[in-house]
Amino acid sequence: MAAPTPRPGILDIKPYVAGGSSAPGAAKVYKLSSNESALGASPKAIEAYKVASETLHLYPDGSAHALREKIAETFRLDANNIVCGSGSDEILQLLTKAYVGEGDNIIQTEHGFLVYALAAKSCGAEPRFAKEKHLATDVDAILELVDDRTRIVFVANPNNPTGTYVPDSALRRLREELRDDILLVIDAAYAEYMDEPDYDSGAAMVEDFNNVVMTRTFSKIYGLGGMRLGWGYCPATIADVLNRIRGPFNVNTAALAAGAAALDDKEFLSKNRNFNREERDWLAQQLDGLGLDFVPSFGNFILVKFPDAPGLNADDIQAYLKSEGVIVREMGPYKLGEYLRISIGDKEGNRKLIELLEKKFR
Repeated sequence: MAAPTPRPGILDIKPYVAGGSSAPGAAKVYKLSSNESALGASPKAIEAYKVASETLHLYPDGSAHALREKIAETFRLDANNIVCGSGSDEILQLLTKAYVGEGDNIIQTEHGFLVYALAAKSCGAEPRFAKEKHLATDVDAILELVDDRTRIVFVANPNNPTGTYVPDSALRRLREELRDDILLVIDAAYAEYMDEPDYDSGAAMVEDFNNVVMTRTFSKIYGLGGMRLGWGYCPATIADVLNRIRGPFNVNTAALAAGAAALDDKEFLSKNRNFNREERDWLAQQLDGLGLDFVPSFGNFILVKFPDAPGLNADDIQAYLKSEGVIVREMGPYKLGEYLRISIGDKEGNRKLIELLEKKFR
């Protein structure tokens, strides 16, 4: 019997696999696999979520007007050029759907976020992977891959899973050397953790050029991963395109309310940022003391390298940690099989991790 057939290439896509969340048999689980907020969500966002429950029978504001105005006020942006989505993933998918087609290609770094390549393949396009230099974005390597069929260049800044970042000057050089018809997408999901003087989230570049988009998320420092809320800052022409193809009610009522409240909770934001910095530094010190190599991180996670030895390699350590209730992220899909990505958790989880690693590496 005949059946509907998907477009060529769709069945070649390996679905995205999220970080694990269960450890059967463990007395307590410490989830350090998904770069979630170690301190949970903003209390103000939680309260707004509860209030929103009283109007769940009503459709949300399809334009996300109040949230866009709050984002614009917070970051000093033009609200008309902000597009909200169900996570920044949706914005990335919409951009690819709008600007990439059969036979085209997109470029990302070799250890960049997997969603970029998945989005390209779903549109019949080829993902190209630029070599990184010391696990950091190499602008020249990206430019070498550009050809007549290149439509989008994706740069995560800071990058997940490596934790490295690109200075603003390097990103601007990348833009200057790209054709005007190539879209440069700066994925700034971890921008709130940054305070380096040579870093910029990309918002200024959006205002300087007509082919740059910056995406942001509420899933990390704001602790709203379960709400699926993100946004993009775009030139007016690109915002218009995204608004034509997104769903009419693509962001739910509770997410709109929680997001706006989270932006107002400056105390929580500062507390979470400081906690992350202190615990990340502590973990780095402990890992160094155990003789483990790791990539200095500018996000809320650390990429750790393990030796190629039975019982001590990344696969064996991941299994060992999971058996004790500590879940970290395998890096095989990112072509970093000798590494594990470890999110910065709460103090109890971070200390449990080090306690377990000490039994193997002391």
